[in-house]
Amino acid sequence: MNVQIEPSWQRQLGAEFEKDYFARLTHLVREEYGRYACYPPGRLIFNAFNLCPFDKVKVVIIGQDPYHEPGQAMGLSFSVPESIAMPPSLINIYKEIEQDLGKPMPHSGDLTRWAEQGVLLLNATLTVRAHEANSHQRLGWATFTDAAIKALSEGREHLVFMLWGGFARSKKYLIDQSRHCILESVHPSPLSANRGGWFGQHQFSRCNAYLAEQDIEPIDW
Repeated sequence: MNVQIEPSWQRQLGAEFEKDYFARLTHLVREEYGRYACYPPGRLIFNAFNLCPFDKVKVVIIGQDPYHEPGQAMGLSFSVPESIAMPPSLINIYKEIEQDLGKPMPHSGDLTRWAEQGVLLLNATLTVRAHEANSHQRLGWATFTDAAIKALSEGREHLVFMLWGGFARSKKYLIDQSRHCILESVHPSPLSANRGGWFGQHQFSRCNAYLAEQDIEPIDW
């Protein structure tokens, strides 16, 4: 199957594109996009992979599924285009970075600059129907994104996996903890973060400290 994805990821995940589940997934996604408003735009479905080649990944941040309101989703977990108001979870991410690293909160919610530095902003489900969170969760995307996580765990060393909330933490079994650093916390959404366990965890400085220990250039958060 001819999937338009960055070449290094094509090499890693090419076998997935030939499997029956991916053919079914492709059919269902095309059907959904044909019948309903869906996000992100088709050209951005694999944006996380296209901006962050396999060999350049340093950090993996796992989200659940794309934002489901118009103009928000851009194929990067937690990220919104510059002209779009920042969602509450992203505001809390920025607040924690400000507390942790002393960096003032940016005016833009576009995290492309993170992706270009090696942060894979991976949603477990890569598409969504408008106004319906998790509406594409059962289409088969998780099989594909789990394969991507496993490929990174097995094919790379000294990555930082940031697992925020119960859903992201459920992916921990895919990661070889002897080869990689795992940082866990509650989800940054106000429902979780305001109850404690998000603020004051110093995840971003801890991430950079680990990378520096491995002689890997830290992330400019």
